[in-house]
Amino acid sequence: MLLDLTQHPCFNSEVRHSTGRIHLPVAPRCNIQCNYCNRKFDCMNESRPGVTSAVLSPPQALAYLDEVLERAPQIKVVGIAGPGDPFASAEETMETLRLVREKYPEMLLCVASNGLKVAPHAEELARLRVSHVTITINAVDPKIGMQVYGWVRDDKKIYRGEAAAQLLMERQLGAIKALKAAGITVKANTILVPGINEHHAHDVAWQLRELGVDVMNCIPVFPVEDTPFADMPEMDLAQLAAIRADVGELLPQMEHCTRCRADAVGLLGQEQPAELVSLLSDAANGRLDDRSGRPFVAVASMEGILVNQHLGEADQFWVMEFADGESQLVEMRNAPEEGGGQQRWREMASLLSDCHSILVSGVGRAPRWVLERSGLRVIEMQGLISDAMFGLHVSGEVPVAMQRQFKGCSTGSGCQGTGTGCA
Repeated sequence: MLLDLTQHPCFNSEVRHSTGRIHLPVAPRCNIQCNYCNRKFDCMNESRPGVTSAVLSPPQALAYLDEVLERAPQIKVVGIAGPGDPFASAEETMETLRLVREKYPEMLLCVASNGLKVAPHAEELARLRVSHVTITINAVDPKIGMQVYGWVRDDKKIYRGEAAAQLLMERQLGAIKALKAAGITVKANTILVPGINEHHAHDVAWQLRELGVDVMNCIPVFPVEDTPFADMPEMDLAQLAAIRADVGELLPQMEHCTRCRADAVGLLGQEQPAELVSLLSDAANGRLDDRSGRPFVAVASMEGILVNQHLGEADQFWVMEFADGESQLVEMRNAPEEGGGQQRWREMASLLSDCHSILVSGVGRAPRWVLERSGLRVIEMQGLISDAMFGLHVSGEVPVAMQRQFKGCSTGSGCQGTGTGCA
């Protein structure tokens, strides 16, 4: 199926009032620290990159997309832009793109990244027909770049100063080369910081043109609280226009950027539709999960009557279903053996892949993170299994009076919350 590349509103301003986009916030981690960025979650009054009201697992993102498209069929573009960097969370990003491409072969797919870890994924991005990639590149001189970035993390090593800027620049330029070799349209975002790199935009544009970048987006820095650039003055509009006119002689310019959030949805420049924003919350809380392929509920219980075991204590799970007006046992399943760190939780996710939820008396952050990103909703509660199952069947929620937040492990449980085999 041929993709209609003219329908991307960021690359074609003529369709931005009729064609929408949705950003799926599946990438929470970041591998660089920009001096203008403070990634706050759940701040609906801000429209800027790095902000989202929720982070979704790939299955949750697909369920959310399904619901949004039913209500907003004008959306033609699915993007991933954080709230961290998509390739600092490459596993989640690539799995989301695979799921979307399989179900929606006609959809335009795009990704926005800092470029540090893009190149190794260029070939698969092309196979998935990701048509547009944006790389934010603020300098092609490390002495300038070092003033923009606090640090860069490459795997487990942290770089600072000029070494950080040099590494990032090399990776960004390499990413652009790999993307263009794969036939992908590339847009470059350049954040203009007065007194630091606004005079450098021409040099950036020259280098980008040499690499075959298709369009450039010069964006004035937006002062954000609690960042090194919080007190930076906003750029004068006349100065911005002059810079765009200058670099526009080298590269086509995007001048209708709206600084989209990591969970942006709808038309560019319009307020987030309340109905669609509520769907994001529903997806994050597991209320949109497609349960046709996950009909069961797993329960951590000592006797099959009460939810009374912490995830790390359970050596077996009661797999239940709601049928004929009551909860019924499907089968018992042995939990993976203790130890092994996150591998234990990945095995558990596979063991319970036909369950949409798991009921536990408590759970640590590490196992919750792994299980929820596999599409399994983790619910901390106490009380009767039958009451919880009835609530899930009727409303999709466990009764509020039964919900609880686990605070610590009981003495002697062997659970220290380290992620090395306990919960």
